[in-house]
Amino acid sequence: MKSSDDINVQETQSIGNKSDEEETFTTEEKLNPEEMNGDMKKSQTFSPNRNVNYGFIKYVSLAILTIQNAALGLSMRYARTRDVEMFSSTAAVLMAEVLKLAICVVLVMNESGNIKKGARTMYNTVVLNIKDTLRVCVPSFLYVIQNNLLYVSASNLDAATYQVTYQLKLLTTAFFAVIVLKRKLKRWQWGALGLLVIGVALVQLSSTEKAKATTSSNLPKQSKILGFGAALAACFISGFAGIYFEKVLKESDISVWMRNVQLSLASIPFGIITHAIKEGTMTNLLKGFDGFVWYLVVLQAGGGLIVAVVVKYADNILKGFATSVAIIISCVVSMYIFDFHLTIQFASGTLFVIGSIFLYGYVPKKPDARTSLSV
Repeated sequence: MKSSDDINVQETQSIGNKSDEEETFTTEEKLNPEEMNGDMKKSQTFSPNRNVNYGFIKYVSLAILTIQNAALGLSMRYARTRDVEMFSSTAAVLMAEVLKLAICVVLVMNESGNIKKGARTMYNTVVLNIKDTLRVCVPSFLYVIQNNLLYVSASNLDAATYQVTYQLKLLTTAFFAVIVLKRKLKRWQWGALGLLVIGVALVQLSSTEKAKATTSSNLPKQSKILGFGAALAACFISGFAGIYFEKVLKESDISVWMRNVQLSLASIPFGIITHAIKEGTMTNLLKGFDGFVWYLVVLQAGGGLIVAVVVKYADNILKGFATSVAIIISCVVSMYIFDFHLTIQFASGTLFVIGSIFLYGYVPKKPDARTSLSV
């Protein structure tokens, strides 16, 4: 969801070869010692400590991402099945964008050094470079639609099924990477996508008993077909928007945080229009918003920002591990909170999906270069 999916680079960055991931390294790390000035050489002297810090950030961000991924699906499901006054999903999406904008503005200010420089940078990037800002409107609109579709899916599918089904975004992102960016996938990656489809199919076809007392009286009768259709549509939107956003990122030197300021500024009007169309009015925007709904808004807004940190510091295998653990957590917690019944077919499908995530992110080690000293 931009949700998780707001900075949808986690899929787009994982689609390429190892050379794509090397772009996340800083310019300082790419230079040869001869090309460095005195200050840069001095910073290199302390590289071991810096690596320790990077390792700490990597594992902490992965742990947070794992918890966020699992908690978001479970929380969305719980929020839509509580027997209380129901909040509007379009309002929740809108509030998440407003909060994300506020967070990214603070990050840009910090990145610029002070408020004055940050404000000048945002003015130059967003207002003076209006053509570039308009390009970002495409993924902004798509992300708003995607996040609303995820609420529809979470309202009609149990948390475990929703979590597994949404992994189809790996397939759709790969599809658009091949079509739009002309990338070539390895043989094992094609095999991983096949396993993914089989796994999701098994999960969807698994016959589970109906959960007891998990349907809110405020919700219409739940439809598994509608839930799967909404998740599938969200996956396609996520894939295209992610690839489009990656293309925009690579064609400029604008920071990720500034890009997300642009995204949120463009998303908020779309969110307002979507809410007005669905509800017919902008009055009572926060109807049904209690502490749990605000927690959900914060969880959704922060997800994309956590992804940005993970993309910078983690590799594909670790990101796959985080996603897999999140799926397992969702399945286990669903059995206790939502009275979810785990079947052999569902478990088999889940294992296929988890295996496909690891296989897709697999990067074979290059053989060590042989030298005259090699035995």
